[in-house]
Amino acid sequence: MKSNIYIKAKEFKKKYPLTVAWRLKSHSKIADLHLNPDEEVKYVFECQKNDNPIDIITTYVVVLTNKRIMLAQKRLLFGYFFTAITPDMFNDLKVKTGIIWSKLIIDTVKEVVVLSNIQKDAADEIETNITEYMMEEKKKYKEKK
Repeated sequence: MKSNIYIKAKEFKKKYPLTVAWRLKSHSKIADLHLNPDEEVKYVFECQKNDNPIDIITTYVVVLTNKRIMLAQKRLLFGYFFTAITPDMFNDLKVKTGIIWSKLIIDTVKEVVVLSNIQKDAADEIETNITEYMMEEKKKYKEKK
């Protein structure tokens, strides 16, 4: 059975073909591995996780669930990289666009995550999905206090 994450990643790539990304199936498997039973996949996109426009080998699949943002990359030979950003760790989101590509900068409590080489047209859609989700989740955290 094909992964829901992989299907959504392929849909994003078909919609925004200039986004620099490959090995979507491998990266999606890593995200699936870390997906909890009570998590629902809301939105998926792919990008490069770096701030260097020449470095195009660090493709990641980014998954927005009902609980967190997950970044997953299957390494070429062995192992993988996985990062989770929960709403309480999220500070800010910046969008920078150029002629062809855009870059998203997620500021968290502990680090700054740069997601680059995303087709320019996709930036608004990604920003809307992340921002609306985070604003809704932040309300829940404030209500619990």
